[in-house]
Amino acid sequence: MAGRKPQRRREFGTVRQLPSGRFQVRYWAPDGSRRKAPETFATRGEAQTWLTLTKADIERNHWVDPDAGAVNFETYAMKWIEERGLAATTDELYRRLMRIHILPTFGGLDLDGITAPVVRTWRAERLGVTGATTVAKAYRLLKAVMETAVDDELIRRNPCRIRGAGSERARERPTATVDQVDALANAVGPRWRLMVYLGAYGPLRPEEQAALRRRDVTLEPLTVRVTTAAPELTTGRRVEGDTKSRAGARVIHLPAFLHIEIKRHLDWFAEKEHDGLLFVGERGKPFRRSTFGRRWRRARAAVGLPEDFRFYDLRHTGHTLSTQSGATLKDTMVRAGQSSHRAALIYQHSDDTRQREVAEGIDAKVRAARDREASPRSRGREAR
Repeated sequence: MAGRKPQRRREFGTVRQLPSGRFQVRYWAPDGSRRKAPETFATRGEAQTWLTLTKADIERNHWVDPDAGAVNFETYAMKWIEERGLAATTDELYRRLMRIHILPTFGGLDLDGITAPVVRTWRAERLGVTGATTVAKAYRLLKAVMETAVDDELIRRNPCRIRGAGSERARERPTATVDQVDALANAVGPRWRLMVYLGAYGPLRPEEQAALRRRDVTLEPLTVRVTTAAPELTTGRRVEGDTKSRAGARVIHLPAFLHIEIKRHLDWFAEKEHDGLLFVGERGKPFRRSTFGRRWRRARAAVGLPEDFRFYDLRHTGHTLSTQSGATLKDTMVRAGQSSHRAALIYQHSDDTRQREVAEGIDAKVRAARDREASPRSRGREAR
């Protein structure tokens, strides 16, 4: 009986010449299917090189199915946003960035059709029509979506590779003086003056103040407890929920001079129930950004502050004072409800006055050290 003929080992891939004269590569993919290279090659050597590199990628688990990236970007990106469980304001921001800045260019492309040159061209065009800060935010969002596509093995490499493109280089925000804060509080009216003081010396975000209730305030000791936030979306919808980050939930100790302001506000304007809102309008309705905004703009003009001075800039004012009073970076982070050093450093202002104080402090320390060093030598000369 003749011996059984040994089975021929299956080749990984083959190269063949087409009637056109170009060379085609076929190979076995990890899923067992027979695949063709996405392009043909001018020479047999080029085709063999591609086949060798593809085999190495498969053996090192670096191979990406070339058909996997044939997923529409808009479909993938909108699902990406839905699956994140974002806060209402962040969800609104991401959808706006998508609608205005990202989808007009990338919405009709597949994931594998978004290349580094396409991203560079898109960013350059965006910088020509809108602010650099907005472009940086849009770029970060695009990069995050594409990075998830890499993790999902839909594309081999993230095409967003522009160094520093996601960094915002916004100019340093202005601060107000103590006199200007007092003038703003007076100009905005009795019902809202405490909001100005808490914005500056709390320092609380407006959405945090909108969610404050009577139970969150204590007079002895003088504190405000922040547990939730109630931002108002551009649609006018008020969304009460968690603070901006976990660090946003905090107890803030207030300066003693605010005791009378808080006592008066509790007596005159806050809802009387234990769970009542701290800030309500003249008709007893919850705080609205649009209504307060009109008062804020009039007060700002009356005080003579520039039009780009925002309510949020009161936080910069308060933190400048706290750091000048000796607060550490960690103190600033806790007080601001910031979870990162980078965010907290925004408030570490150092103007000319502070620089003079620093120089005077160095001068005093050096003089004191020299005096201590000189004293023993003087006593030694006197003894001789």
